[in-house]
Amino acid sequence: MSGGTLPPVVRILRDVQSPVGATPRSIVVVEDEAPIADAVAARLRSEGFLVSIASDGPTGVARCADLQPDLVVLDLMLPGIDGLEVCKRIQAERPVPVLMLTARDTETDLLVGLAVGADDYMTKPFSTRELAARVHALLRRVDRAAELAADVSDDDVVHIGTLSVDVRSRRVHVGDDEQHLTPTEFDLLAFLMTRAGTVYTREQLLAEVWGYRDGSGPRTVDSHVRALRRKLGSDVVRTVHGVGYSLEVPA
Repeated sequence: MSGGTLPPVVRILRDVQSPVGATPRSIVVVEDEAPIADAVAARLRSEGFLVSIASDGPTGVARCADLQPDLVVLDLMLPGIDGLEVCKRIQAERPVPVLMLTARDTETDLLVGLAVGADDYMTKPFSTRELAARVHALLRRVDRAAELAADVSDDDVVHIGTLSVDVRSRRVHVGDDEQHLTPTEFDLLAFLMTRAGTVYTREQLLAEVWGYRDGSGPRTVDSHVRALRRKLGSDVVRTVHGVGYSLEVPA
């Protein structure tokens, strides 16, 4: 492993090549398994990102506070404090896309990760090429959301039944109660709301909302739909068996 002169807890990869005139995006990788962290960082570095690595939970929180990264790659199982607590703390400071890495593949673990603010997850083992594609897709969604918010008017709020979605402020209300959604949950809800009554397959939702297609993607969609139902009501998103999902329009 290279970079042995750096402190064991944090290793920063510098001198990243980036397109001429572009400001490199910064990523914090919080992962305690050095071979995985180094492989992820090397791949992201080759893609033009500035990368900082932290090998425990407290250091990960500190690095995110110091660097204000554009995205965080976060392992679920960490020394010090686990990835769920790290995710809660960094999301409390500022909204930032989080791609969670987990060796566990149970629905409960995935839902908990999404509930604390993770936008997407990958189950170990994974390919660094796929991870890089996920990172690019997450950042494209952030850019599209910013462009959309800049284009809409202050009173551009979508209403369906008791649901209201303010695109500019990315705030959601059920009646008078505001509900906190993760960035991905908001993007999925906004997509379905603006196309209420239309049925989309999981693959179509992956392409439109997440910006990629892969074998593990359908579970990602299912987990986010379950999270939306838990927060907004079980009848908000309808399952069309054998096809996919649709947002219900009240009669």
